[in-house]
Amino acid sequence: MKKILIIVLLFSFFYKAHAIETKIVHIIQDEIITNIDIKNEFKYLVALNNNLKELDKEKILRISNESIIREKIKKIEISKQFKEIKVKEEYINLLLKNIFSSLNLKSLSEFEIYLKDYDLTLDEVKKKMTIDALWNELIITKYSSQITINEQQIRDTISKNNNIKTKEYELSEIIFEINNKKEIQKKYEEITRSINQIGFENSASIYSVSESAKTGGSIGWISENSINNKIKENIINLKIGEISKPIILSTGVLLLKVVDVKNSEIVIDQETEFKKAVNYEHNRQLNQYSKIYYNKIKKNLEFDG
Repeated sequence: MKKILIIVLLFSFFYKAHAIETKIVHIIQDEIITNIDIKNEFKYLVALNNNLKELDKEKILRISNESIIREKIKKIEISKQFKEIKVKEEYINLLLKNIFSSLNLKSLSEFEIYLKDYDLTLDEVKKKMTIDALWNELIITKYSSQITINEQQIRDTISKNNNIKTKEYELSEIIFEINNKKEIQKKYEEITRSINQIGFENSASIYSVSESAKTGGSIGWISENSINNKIKENIINLKIGEISKPIILSTGVLLLKVVDVKNSEIVIDQETEFKKAVNYEHNRQLNQYSKIYYNKIKKNLEFDG
């Protein structure tokens, strides 16, 4: 009942023509989240993922509420681990380029103009990206030593694919959490209904606990040589637009959508493909550790609201 009341209040705040009064919605440790913070997150998420415009405003507000909570919790933790919340400008510019390219924009100046349509500034986006970048650095520092990759198996797989037709998959993901395996089918059916009603991308924004939820679950193009066998087995026979059955991971359950497929006949640079495959597996495992660590620190924080 309390959550419904919060949403109703926020909804009324956001869409009145007159000035909005600032209200505290959550307090996490010393961090305060107001209705204005959630409104700004709302604009940010819609700017990154235009598909969210198709959802009713109450759903977007719930997504925005959860998203800003995650950001504040990450900020609290990285403030303990780093002297200042700052990363190199060159790295931020690279991240910005990835974002505006995904929106089919050609330059940073085009991106700035685009942000104005959502009442956002480049500095606001940079602050959010800095928090995410430092969080990722923290996870790498804590868990890199625990990453296990069978490099010989990867090399063996790549060596079998020299000078033959190869595939690249454009994929989107939903990673959802369960308390026990008995819940998988029920949750899967719920998400499938959502996908049929509002599409995969919007359902990713609602259900996925992955960072890719901000961009509708998009994880881009991946060579089949970069995908581990467990995942490959679940997508190899899928047609464009089809969705995998649930794939059980250590931190949740994965659904993959095949957005597009490219076939090509090339002489494979085995060393390049090896590095790509190792990097993909490395990032996949780090994402799992990121969720484990986030849940751990969230449980230990004082949370009001």
